[in-house]
Amino acid sequence: MKTTVIGTAGHIDHGKSTLVRALTGTDPDRLKEEKDRGITIDLGFAHYAQPDGAVLSFVDVPGHERFVKNMLAGVSGINAVLLVVAADESVMPQTREHFDICRLLHVGRGVIALTKADLVDAETLELAKLEVSELVADSFLVDAPIVPVSAVGGDGLDALKSALAEVTRDAPAAGGAGAVRLPIDRVFSMRGFGTVVTGTLATGQLNVDGELLLLPAGRRVKVRGLQVHGAKQAQAEAGRRVAVNLGGVELAEVSRGESLVTPDCFETTRRFDGVVELLASAKPLRHGARVRFHHGTSEVLGRVAVSGPVGAAPDSGSAGRSVADGEITPGGSAYVRVRLEAPAVLTRGDRYVLRAYSPSMTIAGGVVLDPQPPRLGVRTVGGRRRFDRLNRPPELSSVDDRLLAAARVVIEEQAGHGLEVSALVRRLGASSDALERIVEQLEADGAAVRVGDRLVAPAVLDAGRDHLLAALSTYHRDHPLSEGLPREEARERLFRHADASVFERVLADLVAGDRIAARGHLALVSHRVSLSADEERARDAIAEAVRQGGLAPPDAAGLAALGGVDAAVGDRVVKLLIRQKVLVKVDALVFHAETLLRLKTEVSALKPEGSVEPVRVDVGTFKERYDITRKYAIPLLEFLDRERVTRRVGQGRVVL
Repeated sequence: MKTTVIGTAGHIDHGKSTLVRALTGTDPDRLKEEKDRGITIDLGFAHYAQPDGAVLSFVDVPGHERFVKNMLAGVSGINAVLLVVAADESVMPQTREHFDICRLLHVGRGVIALTKADLVDAETLELAKLEVSELVADSFLVDAPIVPVSAVGGDGLDALKSALAEVTRDAPAAGGAGAVRLPIDRVFSMRGFGTVVTGTLATGQLNVDGELLLLPAGRRVKVRGLQVHGAKQAQAEAGRRVAVNLGGVELAEVSRGESLVTPDCFETTRRFDGVVELLASAKPLRHGARVRFHHGTSEVLGRVAVSGPVGAAPDSGSAGRSVADGEITPGGSAYVRVRLEAPAVLTRGDRYVLRAYSPSMTIAGGVVLDPQPPRLGVRTVGGRRRFDRLNRPPELSSVDDRLLAAARVVIEEQAGHGLEVSALVRRLGASSDALERIVEQLEADGAAVRVGDRLVAPAVLDAGRDHLLAALSTYHRDHPLSEGLPREEARERLFRHADASVFERVLADLVAGDRIAARGHLALVSHRVSLSADEERARDAIAEAVRQGGLAPPDAAGLAALGGVDAAVGDRVVKLLIRQKVLVKVDALVFHAETLLRLKTEVSALKPEGSVEPVRVDVGTFKERYDITRKYAIPLLEFLDRERVTRRVGQGRVVL
């Protein structure tokens, strides 16, 4: 069953609610104050089924200028507009503002109803038609049918229904695939049920017992029940007007402007980059101006940072006619960054409306390009070039192509961090099906490489490989006696600002390409430890001095002097001898490997083979046997314990 959501628009007292009641049989004015005052204050809802079974669902909006905020919440999810103009008053201020809002939101289709046609003569009716035609010239309603109607007498209602059926017949279906996204436009409580919210389901499918996330609050809730057009349903598809009975949340914890979404598929933001189009009737919009940001059913205060005109060369030295002295000129369009004073739930491609902070009036609208932009200055050359790359290129006709172009920019901006595949949903507003196609195409085009659960730009990996190779070359030059750069030191020094998976991928690529060896230390495969003549003499002298020292070798601090070199060179030579297993470090002492091997053999021999009698060794007898002091005896006995030659028992040891 196809459902098309139609929003009313028009000046106060032009008969919007009366017309909806005449079309549907349902009075959309539900509040006592509305009935007492005879005006619509908040949103009203009604529907009727056409002969072919398709449903037209109406969102009736208030016409008073004080309630434009409510009107904006109502039209955010509509597929078509019913522009209502009273024939006896013709086009009025809120007619223009409501029409501007629909145009800025790219509603796309609609029907114009000339109400109260029975109250005017033919000449006045024709004049009203002419004025309406002038209003909608060069807009999405330029070819819309204009239907005279009397909601009270019933004249023209059949013609209006036919026009609505024709206009909505080929209305595009809402995005059924992907994550749930339901901007909330009404919240109330029902006895025996609890909290109920309503809205137009923008994307996804709702299911009873499903779990959703309430944003920006961040609270998880459960779908206890669903209604579509007053009938209980087990599930609801995108494009439907739905009422959702929620569990896990109190009435006071939910408000209009929040959204129900699939967990982990959306996130809140306090800034976004986008394109803005200033109405020709508005005053210039200056850089830093405070505005009212309307998106979905929410209103948030924010400030506009003007980057530059759309499409102008960022380094041309000309700001273009759309922007002058940091201001967007009336009728102009520009790239902007909007900083919000409260979090909002945005995705790429979302439409929005800006109203002046004071006095409150509609001044502009636009589209979100990036809901999570980097902290790059928007007025720099680089910042403006980024906007051009993010903006949907006109030569790219398909949605996938435009999303691909944006995905490349977003992934490149992440540098060494890469971008989690799941984050593309939140950044691009893509459906799950489109996301799979985009990722596959990015990899096929060589625009991204999958590294674990992330997508990384190939240039990042190329730069990482070059960086590591250059760093190792420098390290080998400065540390010729070192086996290589310790792995963790390399990651911390060279890839501190990159994700660990990127470092591991760079390392794996270089090892697989036989460029580096990774054995605890990282080294170029061509690296060989090289010694100068002085270092070779020092190596031999130090090794011999330690060997001659036996179990009481020279102090490590004095080995450099024995080798005839300074302390720094001596330290490098000793470390080299240890890596080459010529010397062995035991606590703070350094012994010759041959000496320790001989010691292990001698101590093991203290216990005859096959003997079960314990052979005890204590510090005193060990010192006496090898004529050494406690300084050497204790570290050596602990070494023998570690080598499983002896085992400590009480205050002494036994030979194993």
